[in-house]
Amino acid sequence: MLVISEHFGYEKTKNRFYLKQDNLKLCEDFDLNIPFKKYFNNNEETFCFNFNKSENGEFQFETGYYIGVDWIGNSGLSIYVQPKLNEEKKQVNYLKMLFEALKDSENLNHLNDLYTIDFKAPLIPITQQQDLLAPLLLIEFLQLLKNIVRKGLKKSYYKITENLNSKVKGKILINATVKQNHSHQKMLYNICTFEEFGYNSIENSILKKALLFTQSALNSFKIDKTLDLKELFNYVIPAFESVNEDIDIRVVKNAKHNPLFKEYTHAIKLAKIILKRYNYTISQTTEKIVKTPPFWIDMPKLFELYVFKKLRESYPEKGEVKYHKKFHGLEPDYLLNTVVNGDSLKMIIDAKYKPKYKDSNIYLSDARQVSGYARLKSIYKELGIGGSKQIIDCLIVYSDQSLEDKPFIESLETKNEDGKYMHLFKVGIKLPEL
Repeated sequence: MLVISEHFGYEKTKNRFYLKQDNLKLCEDFDLNIPFKKYFNNNEETFCFNFNKSENGEFQFETGYYIGVDWIGNSGLSIYVQPKLNEEKKQVNYLKMLFEALKDSENLNHLNDLYTIDFKAPLIPITQQQDLLAPLLLIEFLQLLKNIVRKGLKKSYYKITENLNSKVKGKILINATVKQNHSHQKMLYNICTFEEFGYNSIENSILKKALLFTQSALNSFKIDKTLDLKELFNYVIPAFESVNEDIDIRVVKNAKHNPLFKEYTHAIKLAKIILKRYNYTISQTTEKIVKTPPFWIDMPKLFELYVFKKLRESYPEKGEVKYHKKFHGLEPDYLLNTVVNGDSLKMIIDAKYKPKYKDSNIYLSDARQVSGYARLKSIYKELGIGGSKQIIDCLIVYSDQSLEDKPFIESLETKNEDGKYMHLFKVGIKLPEL
């Protein structure tokens, strides 16, 4: 397996494609010759990694802002793109980013396309430490269930089949009754099917089954103890005490969900992914070498969720920070509309997972993007700005691991105006590290 960090090869330097010796040997052993580019979620505006071979025979890899595991075309060689290391060889703690982000329940509504999984592709053997996907799924699942449990599990009608003595309830299953009872001289017994109203529905059974898989997996992973995942599990599990987890795999695969309950829809979908990820076998949650389908995690999306949580910490009042509101087909990451020390603060904010902004001005494409938002009349109206002559401030938030640990609001108060553009600012935010 070829192992590379995210944003590998993006720097325009002479040795930008430099590969470690073990990676070079793998490329030679598998005789990589055919150029290959992997897009995230088939979106050609993004790429997970790009492979090429120069005219003088040098192997060239470039990785984007995505982490994960995949096959390099049809070569038979797999690639593992890990979170970026900083100068002190510390790795970005993407799990803590997600855990922090999901403390704000609003973020549960913005998890679409955070990751992509190709269950149709051949499985890839990896170590448990390289399994970036499973812990992310478990954290997302637990946070979703926490939100559901806080509101209360959904009650519904569900079917029960029982062999009753000297009584009838619901509908008698004649064939089953004759075969199992009457043919064995149990003439007073009837197998009946009937409905009951309560928590022991198929949906809740699927959630509990996935929850028990989650418990087993959490005991195997070496996850940052500061995340308090076991405490989160202990908060959720009592609500499922009366729910039966013994549910047939075929029922799990074919279970329908009620679109009226969006949180349940999301949780059931995630529960199915977790069960499928472990091949519906709980013993696989403890194995040291696991086989995983190819997957990719969208780090820019995760960064957006994390920044939103930090903005809400800084400006907690309702409506101060709006996330991904659409205006005529355009969708700024955040709108800030608040008052600080008696002064109005109105700003368009965009999150860019680009560490290179620490040492450079804002790129033209990003400047055009946020400036375009600042020209929309509908955004002027949303922010309550009457005069069209006023220029709306724009801010780009980027990741910067060289910063000290401090509240994000302190960084916001000392933001720097870009060297080339008026009313366009940038500010760094330090991400959690391992």
